[in-house]
Amino acid sequence: MIIKPSTALRNDYGSISELAHTEDAPIYITKNGEGDLVIMSIDAYERREEVLKLRAKIAAAEQVRLSGQPAYSIEESRKALEAIYGHEL
Repeated sequence: MIIKPSTALRNDYGSISELAHTEDAPIYITKNGEGDLVIMSIDAYERREEVLKLRAKIAAAEQVRLSGQPAYSIEESRKALEAIYGHEL
């Protein structure tokens, strides 16, 4: 875990930015000794968002599976996608 005071952000933005990109991890910013912000590179943020979206989709699919609703085979899914997109996959 990387922790920096808010003064480091204000006085040395360049090194904080470089640290966010090289460490590829969130940087916790404190204010008066208490947690205040979390900073990360845009690339790390976008990857995190994609992972969260994927996890939500997996959780929704698992919920359907556990509810006993009928599941689709690979072939049924392929046919449905071909019908939507109008060509063979």
